[in-house]
Order: sequence, then C-alpha cells, then structure tokens
Amino acid sequence: MTFIDTLNAAWRKNNSLLCVGLDPDPAKFPAHLQGKPDAIFEFCRNIVDATSDLVCCFKPQIAYFAANHAEDQLQALIAHVHATYPGVPVILDAKRGDIGSTAEQYAIEAFERYQADALTVNPYMGKDSVDPYLAYPDKGVILLCRTSNPGGSDLQFLDVGGKKLYEHVADIIARDWNTTGQCGLVVGATFPGEIARVREIVGDMPLLVPGIGAQGGDVEATLNAGKAAGGTGLIINNSRAILYAGKGEDFADASRLAAQASRDLINRYRN
Repeated sequence: MTFIDTLNAAWRKNNSLLCVGLDPDPAKFPAHLQGKPDAIFEFCRNIVDATSDLVCCFKPQIAYFAANHAEDQLQALIAHVHATYPGVPVILDAKRGDIGSTAEQYAIEAFERYQADALTVNPYMGKDSVDPYLAYPDKGVILLCRTSNPGGSDLQFLDVGGKKLYEHVADIIARDWNTTGQCGLVVGATFPGEIARVREIVGDMPLLVPGIGAQGGDVEATLNAGKAAGGTGLIINNSRAILYAGKGEDFADASRLAAQASRDLINRYRN
C-alpha cells in the first residue's frame, strides 16, 4: 500500500490521530540504559512496542540519531516497526531541501536506505528540489508550510501578492505539486487559525501537526481547525511528553499511559 493508504488504515484501525515522535536524547534515558552501545535503539524500540496500538504513525527525528552516530540504530528501528507493526507507517523527520541532484541522494537515503514510508521536506527551493521525492509515488512527502516555532512568522507570514507566504505554499502544493496524491503539509498546533486556513486551501490533504505536549498547542483548537471529513486528516505529533513520561526501568509503561491519555484527549474532539 502507499503511505496514504497505510495512514488511512491506521487512523481507522487504531482509532487514533496520534503520532509519537521519536527524538531520543541519551542524557534523558533511564539509568539502566546509560552507556549501552545500542541504548537509542533499545529505548525507542520499547516506546514503539508500548504504544504501537495507540498511534497512527511514528516519526523518528534523524538529527537525534545522527548526532549520536546511531544511523544504524535508526535503520534497525524502522525495520523493527515494519516487521512487527506493518500497519503503522514511519515518517522520517529530516526536513530535507536542496537542489535536484542532491535531493535524489536524500530520497535514496530516506526511502531506500532507511525504508521510511514518508519524509518531511522543505519546499522553499521550489518544485525541482521536491521532484526526486515525488518520484517515489508510494511514499509520503510532507512539506513544511506553517511551522510551530515562534520564528516561523519571520518568513512564513510575509505578504506575497495579497496572501501570506504559507498560504501560497499550501495552494501551490495542493494545486500543482500533489498530482500523485502523496503530499502532506506541516502546520503547527501553536497556530490554530493558520491550521484552519490551510485546511480550507488544501481540502482533505493530511496535515502533520507538531506543537502539542511540551510546546503547549491546544488540542481542542487544533481539532476544530484542522480535522477533515470523518474526523481524520491530522497527524498530531507528541514527542517529549510521551518519551520521557517515566524515569525508571518501567519507562515504557509510563509512556504508554501518556500516549493513551494523549490519544483519548484528541479523540474527545474528533466528532
């Protein structure tokens, strides 16, 4: 199945719009994992195993693995998800953006080396920098649109021909780039008004929404602004509040409880 097909199935099967972001910081790991050579894989695998029935996808952030020389552990983690939970897609959060020839290599890295189901991409170098990812029609390409960080307004809120830049990005992707139906957009939960505007522009296109949990985004406002028909259309990411819910050897149990609470809170406002 394509990424979009798998995502739609996971929304239904797990009754969940929750995405658990896997941002492993070894300094925050429980004591029994400290110093172990495969600690990142073991930590993330335990989180995955504890929460797989509560999520619509997982989203490992590549920087946390690369900074710790743990790319092999990232590869093993994605393989574990696919082998053990084949109905749960994996979004590799890398926010790639470069000229076409370099983008071709990034696409090979994400989709062939790591076997990710989708990748986050920066669209600000234009369509030719995105085409190499779109050449994999079974994969998801999730493009930055209105990000959750405060500085996002420095550029994304600029006026461009009578509309905001993020609106232009949403419009051009929905109208001209999404010919294979594999695109999604990143829109932060910290800006529910902009989520509503993007939803108005792009119809039922999936929106990856960071910013709840530690960043303080409002779940009810996010759902009211961004849900699509049938109460789907959103991939609502929560990372630190789930990953580090527990400090001891039972950390995965604590993460499951936090993920279940997050999913149930989201579902409260879906219909």
